[in-house]
Amino acid sequence: MTRYRHLLELGWPPDERPFRLADRFLFRLLSRDEDPALLVEFQRPAKADPGLGLWARSMGRQAASAALARAGVHSEDPRLRGAAHRIASDISQYLRSELALKPFKKAHGKTVLEPTALPPTTFAIEMLAFLPAVQRERAGFIERLGHFFSTPAPRRAFSILAGKKLLKPMFELLGDPLRSDAQGHVRDVPFALYWLELLARLGLVRQVPSASRVLARLYNECDDQGIWSPKNLRTPPKATTPLTAHYFPLEGPGKSPAQRQTDVTFRLALIGRIMGLPIDVT
Repeated sequence: MTRYRHLLELGWPPDERPFRLADRFLFRLLSRDEDPALLVEFQRPAKADPGLGLWARSMGRQAASAALARAGVHSEDPRLRGAAHRIASDISQYLRSELALKPFKKAHGKTVLEPTALPPTTFAIEMLAFLPAVQRERAGFIERLGHFFSTPAPRRAFSILAGKKLLKPMFELLGDPLRSDAQGHVRDVPFALYWLELLARLGLVRQVPSASRVLARLYNECDDQGIWSPKNLRTPPKATTPLTAHYFPLEGPGKSPAQRQTDVTFRLALIGRIMGLPIDVT
């Protein structure tokens, strides 16, 4: 999924043969096909742990939905639209439930996310961000997402109980994931840009206080030419999570000081364009 989405971010045409071949596999994931081969690296452990297999299939469907939506050529395909509405309905039910306020339980002496909870994931949000028709059809749901992401995510450490296995949470979102300070500083600039772009595509940046604060901070760090130029920038921004491996950086390796600024400058301009801000590209 990462390589597929990375090639799309680099501008590769999504209707070329390599994508078409990958699309066949991705659509099989959406179809709820029970073929064990679709579990890929989870195929062997899922034989002894069906619960782990169920979790892997769920994440696989969401990841496939995000990739196909990002491609931009399947937005009217009923298979993708159907999957998008199912995922949105599951998340909507979670947002309306008491689990959204108390999502944890104890298991194996650890704090875990309640296994029946289906919170938003980064895959689901990316999928919705690239399906504007579904956004219009689920406008109330999108608004509820904005309220949900305006609430800080709990700082309590927890695990994901996938069958019998305890996994580190990576994709699940239990509130605002930015974790910015009052001045809009963030530790992970690549993730902040990724998240801001998704919120911009959902029309939620201005609704989420932390997003507005972080975006304003990043724009204030741009010079008169619109180039991101924070003080004491000695190395390119580093990601603290693999969630943005497909997204950042797009600039290849090199020794030019300008390469520290290229990706962030590009992303800030793109976010501005999505939000309808006046961007002068010369």
